[in-house]
Amino acid sequence: MQRVCFLLKVRADRIEEYRRRHANVWPEMCDALSATGWHNYSLFLRDDGLLVGYLETEDFEAAQRDMAATEVNARWQAEMGPLFEALEGERPDEAMKPLTEVFHLA
Repeated sequence: MQRVCFLLKVRADRIEEYRRRHANVWPEMCDALSATGWHNYSLFLRDDGLLVGYLETEDFEAAQRDMAATEVNARWQAEMGPLFEALEGERPDEAMKPLTEVFHLA
C-alpha cells in the first residue's frame, strides 16, 4: 500500500468557502473516490490556505487516472479549481504532486 502526501494552496479569500464545501462533499464523489482506490483520504487546511492531503492506495497513478475518468470528478474539479492558487492551467487533482517520504514509524 502506497502512502501519498501532497500540498496545494487554497486562495486566502476562498478558505471559508473551501471549508464549507468540504463539510458536505457530494456522496457520489465519496463513492467514486472509494471505488477508484482512494483509502484513508484526509485533507488538512492551515489558516493561511496551505492544504495537506494524505491518502493510501495500491497504485497512486492508477487511482488518479481512474478518478479523472469519472464524470463526478470533472464536475468537482471544475467547481473547486477557482479556489486554488498557482495551478498553472492544471485542475487541482492534476496538481497533486506526491511528496517524498523520508520517514515512517510503523
